[in-house]
Parts: sequence; structure tokens; C-alpha cells
Amino acid sequence: MNELLYRLSLQFLSGVGPGSIRKLLQHFGNATSVFTEKHLAGPAGRKISLPQLTDEIRRRAEQEAAWMEKTGSRLCFYTDADFPKRLKNCADSPYMFYYRGENVFSMQKMVAVVGTRNISPYGKDITRKIVSELAEHDVCIVSGLARGVDAVAHEQAVESGLKTAAVMGSGLSIIYPDTNEQLAHRIVAEGGALLSEFPFKTKPDRQNFPQRNRIIAGMADATLVMETANKGGSVITAHIAHSYNRDVFAVPGNIFSPTSEGCNTLIRTNVAALVTSGNDIAELMGWDLQPQPAVQRNLFVELSEKEKAVTELITAHPHIAIDDLTVSLPQFSPSQLASLLLQLELKGVIQCLPGKTFRMY
Repeated sequence: MNELLYRLSLQFLSGVGPGSIRKLLQHFGNATSVFTEKHLAGPAGRKISLPQLTDEIRRRAEQEAAWMEKTGSRLCFYTDADFPKRLKNCADSPYMFYYRGENVFSMQKMVAVVGTRNISPYGKDITRKIVSELAEHDVCIVSGLARGVDAVAHEQAVESGLKTAAVMGSGLSIIYPDTNEQLAHRIVAEGGALLSEFPFKTKPDRQNFPQRNRIIAGMADATLVMETANKGGSVITAHIAHSYNRDVFAVPGNIFSPTSEGCNTLIRTNVAALVTSGNDIAELMGWDLQPQPAVQRNLFVELSEKEKAVTELITAHPHIAIDDLTVSLPQFSPSQLASLLLQLELKGVIQCLPGKTFRMY
């Protein structure tokens, strides 16, 4: 067996959750070793038995590999360099997902757009308006390919020349709802992607959608709720994004409309910031700020050698995440790095963006 088949086998292990699999991958570095090693050293010298590869698991993994080859789908794995960093930073991140299309999951600007399946004319209008306005900022739109707000967001993204990623609550071989099949093909044809963490033939069962929602929230810098009832799945997605310390935005609606209750409540409880346009989002995210030329930026600011080390790295890697800064600057402890970043922010040299990423002013 090759590494791909071992990777595909992981999802069929009984009683081993994503968190445990991520820890095993962090320890061994690859899926092959998870199965070929017999034991893992535990506390007090105890040996912990590792998962065993059965004939049934091997058969199912081979079926998945055949589906991938047949459909031109690919696998994005937790240990891969191109696994989305935003998603990897989430404690409950999946350890892999399938995708068809282009890997657009690490674009510089990512916004999740969610809302009710029972979209009103108002909801349709505001979704089209705001998504089209975000085209000015070259944003990738993430949504769930459901009826209503999701479908309108994907459609408008494609029409506006934006990349869009559809996170599915089924396997990639089952487009749900089937009324969105043409839309799904168009998303891929226009340089976007369909993705799912579920095996190919997985049906769109109810319990899959909360899992899907965490990927929608985790893959984006911000989540935008267009129109939703108080108990809608979009409210859950908004709270997931909030728990990830990501920005949440909501469009206010008619106080007499049940499909606006969720947005109005998110705003009232300070979970979401009120927005009415794409420009509102860009301003709150800091996307409308133009970086100053380096010669102007440093003209009146004296930097220490430590500060220069930080700014040189941020200059070379705009929108670098705090975790990557920590790894790339091992000479500084986390507290020292946090202090240096704060000093540079106060001096107006760098800007802290949502999701704890940094760029030069």
C-alpha cells in the first residue's frame, strides 16, 4: 500500500476520532507509520496499541482511491503544505478532505456567506448586492451549496468573477440538493471547488451538516449571515466562527420577519457586527487600507534589531499568521514576540488583521 491508501484508511477506523488522528499524524508525520508501527510509547513506559488495518478498511480505501481517479478529485491532508492554515488553526479541524476543482482554500481573503434555505426576495437582493461588491476586493466566497442564500452566494460569486468554494454535507459523488447540480459544475468550471470531508458515497444525512458548518466557518476570515431564523443552522455557524475568534457579520432585517430574527439577534447580542454592504466588510477587515511605500513607512520610525527581524519576515510574507511568526522566529519566546508585535502596531509599522495575521502598513 502507498501513503494515499493509508491516508484514505484513517477515516474508516472505528472508535478513533479526528482529534486522536491529528495527534497521531503530528507524532508520526505520515499516515503510513500510523499503521505500520505497532505501539506508541505512553506514560510511565506503557505501550499504547495503534490502529490495525483490516481487509475491510483496505477494501474501502481502495474504492475511495478508484473514485478519486475516476472523478479527478484530490485529497488535501493535514500534514500537506497546502492544507488551509485557517482551518488547521481550529481545534476541531478535519484531518483531511476531498476536493474537486482548484485549491482556492488559502486565498488571501476568504468570507463565508450563510443563511436560510427559505430565502426571501429581500435576502436574495442583499446577497447579490454584497457578494458583487466584494468582487472589488478579490474575495473567495465559501458557502454550503444549499438552497437559498448558499446557492445565491455561489451564483453571484461566479457571475462577479470571484472564486467560490462549496463545502458539502455529503460525499462528492452526491450533489445535494440535486437542483444545484448545474451550479456545482459551474463552480468547478469557473476555477472554484467542491469539497467534502466525507467518503464519496456518503448521503446528506442530517448529522453531517453541523460538521460541514465548522469547515465553512474555519476556512474563512469572517462569516457573513445574510438572512436566517433564530434557530437556523446559520446561527450555529456564526457561533462556531465566533468561538474560533473570527469576525462575524450580519445584515439586519425586518423585525416582523421570522427569517430576519437570527441576524437581528446576532447583532443585538454583539456576536455579529452590523453590515449593509461589501464596503462595510472591507473596512472592518482592513481590506480598504492601502499599504504605504516602505520608504515612507520607515522614514520617521527607528526600529531595534529585534523589531527589524520581525518586520523583514512580515514584509516577505504579507498576511503571515501568528503561529508562522512564532515558528519562523524561534529566537523569541511567545511573550517576547507578542510584545514586539504590539510595539510595532503602536508605532504604526504593522497592522494586525482578523485571524491574528499581520501585514506592513
